[in-house]
Amino acid sequence: MFVAMAALLSGCASLTSQEENDPLEFVNRGVYKFNQKADEYVLEPVAKGYQYVTPDIVDQSITNFFSNLDDVVVFVNDILQLKFNQALSDGGRVLVNTTVGVLGFVDMATDMGMPKNNEDFGQTLGAYGVGTGPYVVLPILGSSTLRDTLGIYADTFVDPIQQIDDSDARWATMVLKGVDTRADLIRAKKIADQAALDPYEFERSAHFQRRNYLIYDGNPPLDDEDIFDDE
Repeated sequence: MFVAMAALLSGCASLTSQEENDPLEFVNRGVYKFNQKADEYVLEPVAKGYQYVTPDIVDQSITNFFSNLDDVVVFVNDILQLKFNQALSDGGRVLVNTTVGVLGFVDMATDMGMPKNNEDFGQTLGAYGVGTGPYVVLPILGSSTLRDTLGIYADTFVDPIQQIDDSDARWATMVLKGVDTRADLIRAKKIADQAALDPYEFERSAHFQRRNYLIYDGNPPLDDEDIFDDE
């Protein structure tokens, strides 16, 4: 759910008529409906309440803090993909934002010429030619594939949040991150609701195209239909 809405927010997912790899569609649609109800009755109301009581500057600071933690995962996957120049930039982001940026609550690195990047182990596998596998809808998390689900698990080994020893503190941090992320996606959810007659197909297509876009760093190869359209 969060992943699919992030795809909409990023603005890099355009729909095509390509057939997606979804052999588990019947099961996926059931999980999708569960996620929609969970969002309608729990996640969205909590996110709106959080957004209502949290000043904008505090909300942005919390978003920056979690973004800084995520940059650790990005840095590790830069190295695994042999993107050493990008790794220097992303490692610099962590160093600058953790120190000068007060534990990441202030994003100083972007203004210093170190832009935010997006890398994870799912992308790393894709960069080395591992196929997506079937499309799956995960409870709460939403759109994924078999490859990306394995990637989510692998990233937990370097995710700073997952390294918190105290289980209560770890879960509280994860919940805060989830609420903050959902609050940032309130507008994107409205777009998804109005974008297509079948939101499930829309989110599935958005997910596949966004992941393809990220794996190829914004320059995915053209498929046959795109080549035909260009001609």
